[in-house]
Amino acid sequence: MSTIFISDLHLSPCRPEITDCFLTFLEDIANRVEALYILGDLFEVWIGDDAADPQQQAIVAALKRFTDTGRPCYFTHGNRDFLIGNHFSTDSGVQLLDESTVIDLYGERVLLLHGDTLCTDDRSYQRFRRIVRNAWLHTLYFAIPISIRRAIVSRIRKSSTTGTALKPEQITDVNQQAVETTMRRHGVNKLIHGHTHRPAVHNFILDQQPASRIVLGDWY
Repeated sequence: MSTIFISDLHLSPCRPEITDCFLTFLEDIANRVEALYILGDLFEVWIGDDAADPQQQAIVAALKRFTDTGRPCYFTHGNRDFLIGNHFSTDSGVQLLDESTVIDLYGERVLLLHGDTLCTDDRSYQRFRRIVRNAWLHTLYFAIPISIRRAIVSRIRKSSTTGTALKPEQITDVNQQAVETTMRRHGVNKLIHGHTHRPAVHNFILDQQPASRIVLGDWY
């Protein structure tokens, strides 16, 4: 039995083949894994637990079938689906993790993140992130009708896509100093994250000890 980590599926009605792949994946691993961790951006967009479209509802139902087998599934919020809340957790059986979570993985302390907090060179994104993660803003947002929420998110996505395309590649990747600072703060020598869509295993020395950063690939 193994533990599986995935991220950045960006499930969306416009890419049904990726959704089909994920649903098949859940069925295939249901009786063969110890646990499943989804490290953010499961959905391309999530405007609220009260506004799931039919595709998202089907995914929630599939996750519930998976967790009903007794296999735990854990979720870390990504930059696309940070509005996932407790109703999603109840309906799917998926357990929501903190933004930074340290787990015991077969005797080794491992830090799990989505990864966007490590991209500190992208200062405009970090400013935007601080704004949209404010609890008071969420209260105002959820008071808005769903149709208006969809329009707001659509406009933000278009602006974000355009802005990211214009940024140098190194700006949108993680900052090594931020990686080391974060790992020291949590007392770990292994980190697993997604977000950058640049799958790799990075080995380095942290405070005279071997360390590694595992980057998960996206599903496109």
